[in-house]
Amino acid sequence: MGVCHAATARGRGPVKALMFRAERGNMSEDGCSPRKVIAMTTMTMAQSWWPKAAERWSESERRLLGLLDPSRLPAHVAVIMDGNGRWARQRGLISRIKGHEAGIESVREATRTCAELGLRVLTLYAFSKENWARPSAEVSALMNLLSRFLVAERDELMENNIRLRMIGAREDLPDSARRALDETMALTAGNDGMTLNLALSYGARDELARATRRIAEAVERGELRPEQITPDVIAQHLDTADLPDPDLLIRTSGELRVSNFLLWQIAYAEIHVTPVLWPDFRREQLLSALVDFQGRERRYGTVRDLNES
Repeated sequence: MGVCHAATARGRGPVKALMFRAERGNMSEDGCSPRKVIAMTTMTMAQSWWPKAAERWSESERRLLGLLDPSRLPAHVAVIMDGNGRWARQRGLISRIKGHEAGIESVREATRTCAELGLRVLTLYAFSKENWARPSAEVSALMNLLSRFLVAERDELMENNIRLRMIGAREDLPDSARRALDETMALTAGNDGMTLNLALSYGARDELARATRRIAEAVERGELRPEQITPDVIAQHLDTADLPDPDLLIRTSGELRVSNFLLWQIAYAEIHVTPVLWPDFRREQLLSALVDFQGRERRYGTVRDLNES
């Protein structure tokens, strides 16, 4: 009879049984030394929180997963999805839209993985205010791609209990994209798992200007006094008022800038930059970013103790 089965038969769970033997230095019925028992115990405990889907993950992905502490996962991950055009050019593709189409699978895998890990929010910078200045053919293709994505992913969102929402200037979107967005948000509104937050026609400066106007209007109506305007009041008027601030900001393609994205909200976010272009960004790169995040010491402007400088 194996270690775990024998222990269970005596009323102990597998993990407790392994620890029981290790503490006494006893060999198991299977001939396991205390050192091996401890190693098996550690592995079993480390894997106990893993999502069931991890059974299908690659060895390298599972190795990275094993490095994560589930109690220290970020609540909110934000991603600047960059490099679609370069990805297409590197492959000799005439249209940049091919890169955007390839990036859909990266969106799908990142979303699914974050939901499986139990993250609360994933925000994706899908289309900026500045992107409207791109060639009209590319903008039209992107809006069509967005509409198709919003319809095609409905089953995936429902199966994974994901709620869809957006930040940005919804009124800027063409009717077809706005209709697909509204319908998908309504469909998933009752889901209470992860929130997938799409930044569409979004710019942080525009968001701050809109928030400022709303605050000024409240002051004008006598609902708010100038001295009552605090950072919390400003945050309550942002598009992300009902979301936690990002803990981790990921940027693909190696660019070292934040591109007018969540300027207020990322004040204390950890930043992870990868040279990988967005269409090549997969679960392994996401897990690497999470491992990197957990290796940081987040101080929020303070020091660990008074003896530090």
